[in-house]
Amino acid sequence: MGELKQTPLFPLYEEHGAKTIDFGGWDLPVQFSSIKEEHEAVRTKAGLFDVSHMGEIEVKGKDSLAFLQKVMTNDLATIHNGDALYTAMCYENGGTVDDLIVYKKTDDDYLLVVNAANTEKDFEWLLKHISGDVYVKNASAEIAQLALQGPLAEEILQKLTDFELQTIPYFKFKEDVELNGVKTIISRTGYTGENGFEIYCNAADAQSLWKLILQAGAEHGVKPIGLGARDTLRFEARLPLYGQELAADISPLEAGIGFAVKLDKEADFIGKDALKKQKEEGLSRKIVGIEMIERGIPRHGYKVYSDNEEIGFITSGTQSPSLNKSIGLALLTSKYTSIGTEVSVEVRPNKFAKAKVVATPFYKRQK
Repeated sequence: MGELKQTPLFPLYEEHGAKTIDFGGWDLPVQFSSIKEEHEAVRTKAGLFDVSHMGEIEVKGKDSLAFLQKVMTNDLATIHNGDALYTAMCYENGGTVDDLIVYKKTDDDYLLVVNAANTEKDFEWLLKHISGDVYVKNASAEIAQLALQGPLAEEILQKLTDFELQTIPYFKFKEDVELNGVKTIISRTGYTGENGFEIYCNAADAQSLWKLILQAGAEHGVKPIGLGARDTLRFEARLPLYGQELAADISPLEAGIGFAVKLDKEADFIGKDALKKQKEEGLSRKIVGIEMIERGIPRHGYKVYSDNEEIGFITSGTQSPSLNKSIGLALLTSKYTSIGTEVSVEVRPNKFAKAKVVATPFYKRQK
């Protein structure tokens, strides 16, 4: 176990009373005030996240598109310069290498944003499959990422720039936007189920940008947000977390992100045959939402039963701050996945609590 890695914003955490934990080898804030308070701030006002632990990989060269089409499940031929695309990378057997966002700058220049704990693995995977005129670089150390999320995010960020932020639609981005002199890439994306932005800048500018945004948002009740609320927010919006809803042994189809798998795209991609087979034969298991009927909180890894038969396990679960209910996501044998099906969760050794399958996402923002 080496030293924990720190983001460029680590020195500022203390000022906000952060409590940090080891998250995939990074020393990151789990909370600044309380998870509930921070969750509430993002749902009703705005919250600022340090997501500089995420990995950034540059893919350049005239064969970039062909190369990315080969390793990604989604269809990059459908996107234009300035578009962001959510996609997965799969192993030959259909299991998931990672889920990520691809930003297309030009036909031969892309930025891939990958999960922190997977950065090295993803980078190696890309290098292993490289072909043609393609250059791949792990630029994670040079790039910092902040996320400003919540109903007031646009109003707050607009104070720092002359650029009309409302002209950036969902899943599009703009390069070279200056926020009080700090050069950034601004993307209308996020991991909370709220409107908001992910902002990329040079690592050296991260601290001044963090302070600028908190200052601009002070009168609007903006708060710094830790990993705890990041998790409850993404979970309520039913956004998958790698290592829980997605893994080397869970396919994107089983995880419920089939919309990011284009089996009919012209290019062949790694894992296509296995995923096609899954789809044609019908999934033997899939992830669904559950809500507890009896007392108990479904936690990651808890086993799920029907009568006395083990039928799957909880991938994520919590007491939902927005809904005030104990809810979970569970990977279950398909025959038990219809809405309303009753199941039991083993909340303690040999202690079972009833739950039922419910529709997801658990939370949807009012447009």
